Amino acid sequence: MAESINLPVGIRLSADIEERADYGKRPFKARVRWIDPATKKRPSISEPFATREEAGEWIARLQRKAAQGIDPKSALMRLGEYGDANMELALRGLEKKTRDPYLAGWRKRVVPTLGHLSAAMITAGAIDRAVVGWISDGVSKSTVKNSLAVLVRVMEQAVRDEIREKNPAHIRGWQKLYQQIEDELDDPRSLALPNWTVLVTLADALVERSADRYRGWGDVVIFAGCTASRIGEVSGCRVGDIDTKTWTWQVRRQTTPSPGGMDDKGTKGNRARYVPLIEEVRELISERLDMIGRENLDARLFRGPRGGRIATGVLRDATHWDEVVAKLGYEHLRRHDLRHTGLTWMADAGVSLHVLQKIAGHADSRTTEKYLHPDRREITGAGDKLSEHLRSRSGPVLRVV
Repeated sequence: MAESINLPVGIRLSADIEERADYGKRPFKARVRWIDPATKKRPSISEPFATREEAGEWIARLQRKAAQGIDPKSALMRLGEYGDANMELALRGLEKKTRDPYLAGWRKRVVPTLGHLSAAMITAGAIDRAVVGWISDGVSKSTVKNSLAVLVRVMEQAVRDEIREKNPAHIRGWQKLYQQIEDELDDPRSLALPNWTVLVTLADALVERSADRYRGWGDVVIFAGCTASRIGEVSGCRVGDIDTKTWTWQVRRQTTPSPGGMDDKGTKGNRARYVPLIEEVRELISERLDMIGRENLDARLFRGPRGGRIATGVLRDATHWDEVVAKLGYEHLRRHDLRHTGLTWMADAGVSLHVLQKIAGHADSRTTEKYLHPDRREITGAGDKLSEHLRSRSGPVLRVV
């Protein structure tokens, strides 16, 4: 096994796989060579395997092992590669019950959001945004803690390797942010914009503040607010997802960060859903369909000014979101609150709970119920309606003495 082979630290391996018919049940011979830093000789080791895949995995493990301690001055390794190569050092001393959730956090949270960046380029701000993204995705507090903990350990190893001067992963205040988001989600109505005029004003202000005054930024904001959707879902919307006969949008995918940049995947919970397209946004949609070409079914309905995919962070930075919303008096407003806005408006318009749940894509109706906020007059009115219903069925309601 690769773990039992003692290799010099920081060497570069050359490798090859040879298929030999005379090797019987293990015909694939994997071999690695390197230059010994002390003797300058070129030793090698080899091992036979039953499949080419097994041989390749053996070579990959040795290469990761040899990469530990690789020249820190190069600073070329991506965080994902650096962490994989140095994970044993980073997690040394931990018990298996701790290592497993750490490794899961690394694989499912850290690498998809930050793994494509150079280990030397990771900043506290980038980590902070990643953590906010994890929280917004609805993961548990323990998952955030484990994901951040393994990142702290990997970056600590980077400090020891002199790739960095200090560890940027020691961010503070995320627990408070987590609690704030939890508290806000208990009353998502408080996050909603009050009316259509404010939504349009926000969209126009964001366009005006952007460097290129790209109208598409405003279209994304209006579309997200009216459809109660996430920015990633808006980015994932294709021409073929829009039905102008029924004026509905089939939400089937979302754009999310990945090791290679931005990628499309299924919606949250992998549940496709239908969303109504109200009259106020139909002209906007029609103009975009005509501009893109209605026959281009796989084309994205919304793109950045240079044709790129839109992410919530891209929208924020391009439009100076924080500055604009603060100037308008909505300092609390995040891009995700456009979804809260749409759902609150639909609830206030009288959309029934079970329909609103389908539009939102909520697995639990208790989440949807938070958008319903009947006041006392509505409750009294509900009682009046019940009395009227009973009278129509069985005559006046008489008191039994």
